[in-house]
Amino acid sequence: MAMKIRLARGGSKKRPHYSIVATDSRMPRDGRFLEKLGTYNPLLAKDSEERVKMDVERVKDWLSKGAQPTDRVARMLEAAGVTEKKTRSNPKKGEPGKAAKERAEKKAARDAAPAEDAAE
Repeated sequence: MAMKIRLARGGSKKRPHYSIVATDSRMPRDGRFLEKLGTYNPLLAKDSEERVKMDVERVKDWLSKGAQPTDRVARMLEAAGVTEKKTRSNPKKGEPGKAAKERAEKKAARDAAPAEDAAE
């Protein structure tokens, strides 16, 4: 059974509140879980201690049993010092989108045209 440590969403529309849960990876996001390990409230300030609360001992226990944290939970665990920081490389993330590339090409063409006129 593939185990995951992930976020389960609660709260109302536009007011998210997440539970950090240990679950079978085949279960739906907000479906059945085996154990609630903590909470995450993204509406609180980033430096607030109430923003992320988790039972570190239980998380370590699930990790030792082979549970895999999702990307977001892995970042929370790194911040809490439970796991080591991984190096991430996503070169496409920093790359501008299609429309931005087209705008940049048009701007470069416009900037190059007056420079050619001045050279003549």
